[in-house]
Amino acid sequence: MRIAVIDGQGGGIGRVIVEKLRREMGDSCEIVGLGTNSIATSLMLKAGANEGATGENAVVKTVAQVDVVTGSLAVLAANSYLGELTPAMAEAIASCRASKLLIPLNRYKIEIPGALDEPLPIQVDHLVARIRQLYDQEFKLRNSQ
Repeated sequence: MRIAVIDGQGGGIGRVIVEKLRREMGDSCEIVGLGTNSIATSLMLKAGANEGATGENAVVKTVAQVDVVTGSLAVLAANSYLGELTPAMAEAIASCRASKLLIPLNRYKIEIPGALDEPLPIQVDHLVARIRQLYDQEFKLRNSQ
């Protein structure tokens, strides 16, 4: 399973996601840290991402080649992350074939009524559990064939 973690600005959300994914999944998955800036990419690499890349072209090209895209819900909103996430990035992420498992942080004037406003570490725990569930389903499917 190949997972793209997308983050921008300070990279803290991406770092937490990569750390928890690596701790839960070990080396059973490939994690690609995609930053809207080099600081975010660097933090995800330090947290355990296998690869990292920065900028619009990296995001557009890579999301077409992964099984799961994760990060904040803001990755679907053009011009979020104080303008770091370009319209082309948002379109590529929204249109890619990958499963999109996004944390519903209420930022950038995007709210999801009914979503629990839990602390980031708890939301990331839910995210990682869902990715683990998808991985286990895929593994069973491959082994049954």
